[in-house]
Amino acid sequence: MIQIMAIVNLTPDSFYAQSRVSAACAAERIRALCGQGADIIDLGAVSTRPGAADVSLEEEWRRLEPVVRAWEAPALLSVDTTRAEIVRRVYDCAGPFLVNDISSGEDDPDMLATVGRLGLPFVAMHKRGGPRSMDALCDYPEGVVPALTAYFSEFARRAEAHGIAEWALDPGLGFAKRAAQNWEILERLDALRIFGRPILIGAADKRFTGGDTEKAHRLALEHGADILRVHDVAAARRTILQTVA
Repeated sequence: MIQIMAIVNLTPDSFYAQSRVSAACAAERIRALCGQGADIIDLGAVSTRPGAADVSLEEEWRRLEPVVRAWEAPALLSVDTTRAEIVRRVYDCAGPFLVNDISSGEDDPDMLATVGRLGLPFVAMHKRGGPRSMDALCDYPEGVVPALTAYFSEFARRAEAHGIAEWALDPGLGFAKRAAQNWEILERLDALRIFGRPILIGAADKRFTGGDTEKAHRLALEHGADILRVHDVAAARRTILQTVA
């Protein structure tokens, strides 16, 4: 069954302005997204758009804490973070949840051990560099899809070593990839099914789509995507119904 992960950005500067929401208004937004059919709600408190400024741990937690403490939505809670301390704090407030880490545990050496110890599901994403450097790191001499295959082969070993039994992979569209590379990944997504893990696609309203997110979603679904990370839940649900028999 294809799942929809709805984005809720608790930030003032995320790339897609319509996804931004204050903690005070988050509960209403989350209820609406669940009513539209979201299976997962992904809370993010740090923007990862190109050029985004750094955010301290305490500021990230200040944005997340009131929403996490009040969590009562029927959807699965996901938190988009690269910090193990944030994972520990969310777990203490809300219990088990999905960790969505754009660095696959590389930005915090304690992340994978923390996830394994708490027995949490994990999303590993491929990227290079950070918000201010990734656009200059798009060269893959071996090809972008072979580079992804090698990357997730190594991550699978790291996950096993840390006792992470449940994980999904995200090829990181838009993160150190040119537009043509993003489309190539979608067209060859089947190559990543060798890992036997759910594949998450985050194409929603990114620059390479040229405003046609649903075209990217259709291509992803045709080539094996399991989870769509989206801003517009209703549109994604329609695309799923039209694409998946």
